[in-house]
Amino acid sequence: MRPQLKSLRGKHLHFIGIGGAGMSGLARIALSHSIHVSGSDSKDSSVLKALSALGATVTTTHMASNVDSADLVVYSAAISPNNPELIRAREIGVEVLTRASALAILMSESKSIAVAGTHGKTTTSSMLAVALQACAADPSFSIGGTITASGSNAHRGTGEIFVAEADESDGSFIEYHPFAAIVTNIEHDHVDFFPTPEAVAEAFRDFAATIDTDGFLTYCADDAGALALAAQTGALRAISYGVAGGSDLTLDSIELLALGSRARAIWRGRSLGFIELEVPGHHNLLNAAAVLATGIELGFSPPDLLHGLGLFRGTGRRFEIKGTVHGVRVVDDYGHHPTEIEATLRAARRFAGDGRLIVIFQPHRYSRTAAFASGFARSLALADRVIVLEVYSASERAIPGVTSGLITDLMSNGEYIPNFIEVSDSVIESAEPGDVIITLGAGDVSSLAPIILEGLIRRFA
Repeated sequence: MRPQLKSLRGKHLHFIGIGGAGMSGLARIALSHSIHVSGSDSKDSSVLKALSALGATVTTTHMASNVDSADLVVYSAAISPNNPELIRAREIGVEVLTRASALAILMSESKSIAVAGTHGKTTTSSMLAVALQACAADPSFSIGGTITASGSNAHRGTGEIFVAEADESDGSFIEYHPFAAIVTNIEHDHVDFFPTPEAVAEAFRDFAATIDTDGFLTYCADDAGALALAAQTGALRAISYGVAGGSDLTLDSIELLALGSRARAIWRGRSLGFIELEVPGHHNLLNAAAVLATGIELGFSPPDLLHGLGLFRGTGRRFEIKGTVHGVRVVDDYGHHPTEIEATLRAARRFAGDGRLIVIFQPHRYSRTAAFASGFARSLALADRVIVLEVYSASERAIPGVTSGLITDLMSNGEYIPNFIEVSDSVIESAEPGDVIITLGAGDVSSLAPIILEGLIRRFA
């Protein structure tokens, strides 16, 4: 039987891979509940230093002895089955939990809202947390990215609501059993775990079946996958949003700006006013509509929710402007699926104006690269120049014949350059005032953004 939150207070919880975005958030919340936290990661980081300052015992070495005194061990999907700490925990009989199971325990005493979807989870979760804060609800939250305004990805609030980003990548989001959920979209991804689009759809149906019968599902009526899911949820209350006519919350009068977006929100035939965002893109207006519809269904004031959405300043690695040097703007983005990349680059094209759009893309996982090479080529074609790095494996074994060349071979404006130094030097030397340079992908491509900015400073000094 799964432990309850109250039973963990005073116990020792060890996190394998504590430096990860999701795991570090759980560690923060566990510390706030007077749970002794320890953890290990493969490298030092500012995240580990912050957790240590909060009272966690952290190490940058994975050693079997790290778990000897633990009452529970938590691991993420990124951890190898051969990890010495994971092996030792099982040998000595320490209970082992997935990250999803641990999160389910930490939010078990709250009214939880799980935000799911193939794309947009992090941004929508962050928007919801900020909007509810503006309603004086002080929600707890655990999100897979850092909210720009607060600089945090997790918080234990004083209110009853817990906002959780629900990652579908390994099907473990069925552990959450939330009061309510948002599903932004459903599309084939994580092909290493879901071999077919139907397998993804089935996972979301299983997830929706875990929603509290007194709760509700908020879904995007503009997305075929989410629409199909809503049609299969039986008696569960379902709230729709989108541009599509007949939605509970409908958007019209849409304006897409270089660094923002605006749309009128209509709730069941009644105008609520305008959603005005400081982040760009049609996709972000849909994310905001999901938040507004959910907040209204939870009983919060539409004006307060709209005010909160206006305060949202973005999330780390989601069209994050890293700096500007001599008119050259450098942006970092997490997009790693063709649909996400297309949405990002359409927003980036407006941001670039008359300047060139230069993209440095790092494919994430061999399986995804093989499955979506043509989709990547189509979406990346929206840029003026595209440099594609070698595939970031994310611990996945290489697939013979699968390289980033599968993408660039299908492009007229794509270059396959695996060397980071060669890429940064090329971009720094060729950049012109007005250009927008985007580092794009879910791997370590973001490390190039500060290098490029430093190089531009030297070049234009």
